[in-house]
Amino acid sequence: MDVVVSVALGLVLAAAAGLRVFVPIFGAGLAAHLGYVSLSDSFAWISGFPALIAFGTATVVEILAFYIPWVDHALDAIATPAAVGAGILASASVIVDLPPALRWGIAIIGGGGIAATVQALTVGARIKSTTLTGGFANSLVATFEAVGAVGLVVLAIALPLVALACVVALCVVIYRTVGRLTWRRRAPVGARKP
Repeated sequence: MDVVVSVALGLVLAAAAGLRVFVPIFGAGLAAHLGYVSLSDSFAWISGFPALIAFGTATVVEILAFYIPWVDHALDAIATPAAVGAGILASASVIVDLPPALRWGIAIIGGGGIAATVQALTVGARIKSTTLTGGFANSLVATFEAVGAVGLVVLAIALPLVALACVVALCVVIYRTVGRLTWRRRAPVGARKP
């Protein structure tokens, strides 16, 4: 059961990386430092003070930067590949008691994949927010992403299996919401009035 829990924890941390790159790595390091999470041996450095200071600072800077108009779109271009890397790193760091090949396979395919999916959905939401409101609602999207990332990390540490179910439900809701705004049905060509 510990393996299932650590995989669920890793996948949820990866999903949080799709919302904010540094939040899950900082959260995992802090939780490990406080004794709530076990890290795989090669990632013990994440719970050290230098890493916590670096990831904590990067977390604050990243969250604040998404509130600056138009910078949020520039950060999305950088954050997309970074989210995949952070998702892989975050999931690999907490998946314990598995052979390295299996751990890295889950981290790369599962962690990287879910981080990319969540990141793509949030980028779509930000684009729609900019299109529909001229960027005025982007701060709401940024707040949702930051709160979502922190909430997912906390929930993942407390209840990893419940958190994984929430991630799946959240992805479905975001996909349907963004999809509804993006792919509206158009009237057939023959049905248009002259």
